[in-house]
Amino acid sequence: MAGHSKWANVKHRKERVDAKRGKIFTRILREVTVAARMGGADPDANPRLRNAIAEARTNNVPNDNIDRAIKKGTGELEGGSLEEIVLEGYGPGGVAVLVEAVTDNRNRTVSEIRHLFSRHGGNLGESGCVAWMFDRRGYFTLGKEALGEEELMELALELGIEDFSLEEDSYELFTSMDDYLRVREELESLDLELESLGLETKELAMIPQTYVAVDDDKAPQVLRLMEALEDQDDTQNVWANFDIDESALVAHSD
Repeated sequence: MAGHSKWANVKHRKERVDAKRGKIFTRILREVTVAARMGGADPDANPRLRNAIAEARTNNVPNDNIDRAIKKGTGELEGGSLEEIVLEGYGPGGVAVLVEAVTDNRNRTVSEIRHLFSRHGGNLGESGCVAWMFDRRGYFTLGKEALGEEELMELALELGIEDFSLEEDSYELFTSMDDYLRVREELESLDLELESLGLETKELAMIPQTYVAVDDDKAPQVLRLMEALEDQDDTQNVWANFDIDESALVAHSD
């Protein structure tokens, strides 16, 4: 799982910059709109919407913006004609890449993402070519300074964590997709501020089943592709199964 943890930490640092320019607000509000359109406006009956609202509040998105996004999704306001699409392909070195996007113009988005793959040494593939390599799971990382290993094991048992792993400077916790919201909400119900646990990441993630080791000479190209895809206006999430040396990731994020 180390490849996912490393990239998750790079993304977390990048998202702090994105937050300053508002991009993260746009991504979250699009998810609120799509979730409301697909499952209705009641978060108690729509887990995806409940998760999107929790993410919005964590990132200090104003309640008025959240309410407008919900109303767009349910058709009470104009502007909810958004479509969710998943695009799959391969990056340099045979890395599997999965792109989740929300768009009001499928042809434009597919064309732009295809161009980004080609420009950065990859290629867009057919539907289903790499999705089978990933599993949707709840994913959390906790800083090691927050908990000892015994405390972590007790917490994992208490919360019904599906799996966890010990990385160099963090713990990774994994839940089933169905348990993600429950675990997140139970952490909050323990009166623990998530950041006080050293929580860097909390998300429903597409976790690779296996990883592809990337040579140092290919690593910068893979990382440039990942960032280009994430910066595309319609992109919500980008997942990949690369395993890149820590030093290359640090150098890229500096």
